[in-house]
Amino acid sequence: MKKKVVVLGGGTGMSSLLKGLKEFPVDITAVVSVCDDGQSTGRLRKEFNIPAVGDIRKVLVSLSETDPLVEQLLNYRFKTTSDLNGHTVGNLLLTAMGNMTGNMSDGIEAIGKILNLHGKILPLTEDNVTLAAKMSDGTIVEGEHNITQIRKKIKKVYYTDKPKVNYNVLEAIKKADLIILSMGSIYTSIIPNLLCREIVDLLEKIDTPIMYTCNIMTQPGETDNFRVSDHIKIINQYLGKRKVDIVVANDGKIGETMQRKYETLEQKDPVLLDRDNLNDIKIISNNYVSVENNYLRHDAIMLSLDIFKYLISQK
Repeated sequence: MKKKVVVLGGGTGMSSLLKGLKEFPVDITAVVSVCDDGQSTGRLRKEFNIPAVGDIRKVLVSLSETDPLVEQLLNYRFKTTSDLNGHTVGNLLLTAMGNMTGNMSDGIEAIGKILNLHGKILPLTEDNVTLAAKMSDGTIVEGEHNITQIRKKIKKVYYTDKPKVNYNVLEAIKKADLIILSMGSIYTSIIPNLLCREIVDLLEKIDTPIMYTCNIMTQPGETDNFRVSDHIKIINQYLGKRKVDIVVANDGKIGETMQRKYETLEQKDPVLLDRDNLNDIKIISNNYVSVENNYLRHDAIMLSLDIFKYLISQK
């Protein structure tokens, strides 16, 4: 019987992990945070009062087994002078199917059948949620897009209104053999899943291992100068009594040219694997550095192989 894995996250990091994980014999449930409010997603949320669809679209593409042309179609963004400008085809399809079926979960399932998904995708909530952040200088910022743009040091994040967690998310967590917190924006993609009391309370009641796949690079405003242990410290603050049990972190070297590019253009630095500060946690490390289209990415297959090795080593 396949091991059951629940992945919590959102955005590019989660999509990258799932692209690799689907190549292995595991039962995947991807739980997507739905607080994105930028560009096409933000406009659709405002007009139709729906959860964010942008990250869901990315995860659909990453778990699908279809012709590459279909992937290009789903990610195609209109460039026009009409109201379609900036919208992606995938976002519009998800919005339409959600309206047709009555909720986003059923809409995702319907589209997933067409795309031949290797796994299940669940929105964290069906609610149209707003993420807010209190900055270190006391400033309150509402909206994920605004939080990432302001680039101030974040003190804490929270929802302006308490969302109702998708029942199927809780059921998936109960049955999981491993909970993975994916790489990605720690405050705006990962922690939003841990702001829900129902999830944190459930994680406290079960002994399923919690794994964190750490970012390779820091993120301005969110994780400036963070080492691996700093990422885990922040996550643990939101986990309550539970803590991260396993961390998967890069120990490969980033090329000087690529490192200078990120330092200069994006103000991002490599995340140091500080083993001395991780005595109470299992460390899985490898060279996960990959460059795709001149961007740093995790080597999804190598990362997923190490996760799979861990899974099959457990009774």
